[in-house]
Amino acid sequence: MTGNRFRYGAWRDGPDPLAAPYDVRGAVDEVGERVLAGESLRDALRELLRQGPRDGRGLDDLYARARRMRRDALRRGNLDGAVTRAQQLLDQALAAEREELARREDDDNARFAEAMLDNLPRSTAQAVQELSEYQWASDEARQSYQQILDGLRREVVEQRFAGMKQALQGNDPAAEARMSAMLNDLNDLLARHSRGEDTEDAFQQFMERHGDFFPEQPANMDELVDSLARRAAAAERLMRSLSPQQREELAQLMEQALGDGPLRGQLGELTDNLRALRPGLNWGRGERMRGGEDLGYGDATAALGELADLDDLLEQLGQQHPGATLDDIDVQAVERQLGRSAADDVRRLRELERELRRQGWVTRDDEGLTLSAKALRRLGRTALAKVFSDLTAKQRGEHDLRDAGAAGDLTGSSRRWIFGDEQPLDVVRTIGNAVRRRSSRGGTATLPVRLQPEDFEVAETERRASAVVALCVDLSYSMFADGRWGPMKQTALALSHLVATQFPQDSLQIIGFGRYAQTLSQAELAGIEPDMVQGTNLQHALKLANRHLRRHPGSEPVVLVVTDGEPTAHLDDDGEAYFMWPTLPETVQATVREVDQLTRYGATLNLFMLGEDEGLRRFVDAVAKRSGGRVFSPDVEDLGRYVVDDYVRSRRGRR
Repeated sequence: MTGNRFRYGAWRDGPDPLAAPYDVRGAVDEVGERVLAGESLRDALRELLRQGPRDGRGLDDLYARARRMRRDALRRGNLDGAVTRAQQLLDQALAAEREELARREDDDNARFAEAMLDNLPRSTAQAVQELSEYQWASDEARQSYQQILDGLRREVVEQRFAGMKQALQGNDPAAEARMSAMLNDLNDLLARHSRGEDTEDAFQQFMERHGDFFPEQPANMDELVDSLARRAAAAERLMRSLSPQQREELAQLMEQALGDGPLRGQLGELTDNLRALRPGLNWGRGERMRGGEDLGYGDATAALGELADLDDLLEQLGQQHPGATLDDIDVQAVERQLGRSAADDVRRLRELERELRRQGWVTRDDEGLTLSAKALRRLGRTALAKVFSDLTAKQRGEHDLRDAGAAGDLTGSSRRWIFGDEQPLDVVRTIGNAVRRRSSRGGTATLPVRLQPEDFEVAETERRASAVVALCVDLSYSMFADGRWGPMKQTALALSHLVATQFPQDSLQIIGFGRYAQTLSQAELAGIEPDMVQGTNLQHALKLANRHLRRHPGSEPVVLVVTDGEPTAHLDDDGEAYFMWPTLPETVQATVREVDQLTRYGATLNLFMLGEDEGLRRFVDAVAKRSGGRVFSPDVEDLGRYVVDDYVRSRRGRR
């Protein structure tokens, strides 16, 4: 149809609505930068979510906002407003009553009433109790007095049930009876639920009969219990937030306000049922609130309920409990407390975590998130790029990181491809063959060029000699304390990636040593954290290196050692590590025996000394002379370049 025309172009009206919330690869690289800087893997992943990627906000920002809101809530007012308001209404009633009695100059009953008012207890609650049978002369005074108990009773019930306001207006006996029936049904329903009975149908029947008391319209029993329990817990915390005298005053006033009817017992039973169903709520801890406004009972419990909600939100945003995930965060609670934009931030962080898992960058285990093999390969590539970032190809043997390499060195010649060849294709000669073939058959040399099997040529290579490599890295705490932990990780990850991509015929084993030595996979190396245990057991590391070399007898043996301290531990005959500082002769002798075994096997043993420790310098110089190896003393930021370059040079040697 000629009338339908469409034009397509770049989106120019704000952020791309189809773009991913975050740059997932950028997030992976950000974690990698943290790991290469010495941070632990799990801490780096945790901080990514806590601080947010570079282009977004994280949990720390939301946590800080919730903390500020909690601090502001504590300054909202004084919690004893219910008692203060009762005292004010009582003072108003007494003032109006005394004014009316003063007009009755010749009335003996008036003088008796004045004497009674003058001798009222100082306690507001006790004074209200004594005046319960008093015959008020002033209508204004009677109304003020009645507001003390009626108002408190209304606030207490409204605090528990948001839909009670209409039922409590006008002292309607029918409404009172309906409220009492609702409370009986509610307590029966909660008791059955507490006993583990199936209450799904009973809940639906309850809501059909009494749903107008619950404007929040809970969808199931759990939502009903949660709503009621939070309100009840706030009322309990209010009592514990007051001073003992204020608590006693309010308790007595509430007893009088609720009266001797069934309401007081029903509310007490309700609290007991809710406490049994939600024992984990904060039922007992009080709060100290200060402000210029006296909060009434309803406002005070609402403020405490908000504080409780903020406390729950802070716990969720803190993510400090074992196994914490972003799914633990109640997004609706975030939106209620912090607003729509904060809830969107949480949703984006969740989406980022899901995308990291969906695209295979991270996996989740019992301890939380960890990088996948795919991400570790990217991390190794990043580490290798950092190692060679300031080197030209000529200066360091033309190490082009963009090429994965073949299993041999190019000779410059080529031959026709045969089935099963693994050598790289010679693209120029292959296309040239296709063009010449078509021309010889009367065709024209125009695009496109179609390839046939007989056109393919492969580049001939020389078989590379394989090497077996043991990289021994010092994991003692001094490496972390002196800022060498990150460069050590970067070096090992870079070498691992180089071997996997450019020298796949080589066999690399990374050995970490502290008080004991252990072999490390790439994932274990990325996630390893410093240990406070003292000891530098190079002897154990060299023993493991010796075993690794002997499993590959046809390869060139290379041992590289990175350390910042002389040996201070060795294995006894029982296999237990013995540590002592200053270094014992026995430790040195045990380490040298392993050096001698490696030397007799023909291994190249080169040591990379970090720091200026004199004892270490004497030791590594002696080892180098004894084994015919070399000693390097690089700056920590140059460690990776030295180790990788020495590996390439050493693997070309011959025993």
